[in-house]
Amino acid sequence: MIDFPPRLDLARLPTPLTRLERLSAEFPGVDIWVKHDEMTGVEVSGNKVRKLEFILAEALAQDCDTVITCGGVQSNHCRATAVLAARLGLRAHLLLRGERPAELSGNLLLDHLSGAGITCISQADWHTHEEYGRELQREYERKGRRAMFIPIGGSDAIGLWGYIAACEELREDFERTGIEPDAVVAATGSGGTQSGLLVARELFGLSARVLAFNVCDDAAWFERKVRRDVAAWSERYGIGFDAENLAVDTIEGYMGPAYGVAGPEVYRTIAGTARQEGVFLDPVYTGKAFNGMLSGEARSAQPTRSNAS
Repeated sequence: MIDFPPRLDLARLPTPLTRLERLSAEFPGVDIWVKHDEMTGVEVSGNKVRKLEFILAEALAQDCDTVITCGGVQSNHCRATAVLAARLGLRAHLLLRGERPAELSGNLLLDHLSGAGITCISQADWHTHEEYGRELQREYERKGRRAMFIPIGGSDAIGLWGYIAACEELREDFERTGIEPDAVVAATGSGGTQSGLLVARELFGLSARVLAFNVCDDAAWFERKVRRDVAAWSERYGIGFDAENLAVDTIEGYMGPAYGVAGPEVYRTIAGTARQEGVFLDPVYTGKAFNGMLSGEARSAQPTRSNAS
């Protein structure tokens, strides 16, 4: 039994686990299942809300009235933070990478409608965004407010709990469906989902490997990031855990031209999966990971039977 820290009930859980019948039939001996974390909510759908259930619980426990976080101009994490902050009566201040567009659309429009404060930081100056965030935190405190700084993607020692809890849910899914997957596959961008799944694999004694397809940076960066976050989690919560011996499997070669930019093969995978299964992937995260999982190279290197999207 895992002793979880305080958690808010913000996501629609559990999310379904379903087998992709027609797609699995194309690969003899392989069963492909999808954990539908796009169904965690409407305005806050995806993996971000699972992390924020723990992060925002900690913010309230610290009597914070403001949360500061960061990401791209169309960041899913920033949008989820802004929406959930509004629901909880908190102020959100977002530090967004890139130039402010002339017209509001997508996540940026939802950020504005949710009442978030927004500061755009150029790509050239983005390397200073954490320093700016910490100074903004101090500025709010000088005004008599109490602010919490949340890193990109909510990927830190607190946010790591989100996918420990998700993996506990997955374990129940496996027991219910009677499957023993060879691997759980996910996209990795800030490392939080990957870290949580790796820790949970050990805590729950799961045999499935955790395979992550990078959508930015490289395998060496994720190796360092995962071990650093897991070590910080272990220290913060007093849980003995050997971060150095984690099997951090980050598969390179499917990122495409750049973060947020997908090649034609990814769009073919997105279109094919939608047409065959009615499952909609995105070109930034899940489309790239799914394309990598289906590739002959990846399947021959790592037998893959389960996909957590």
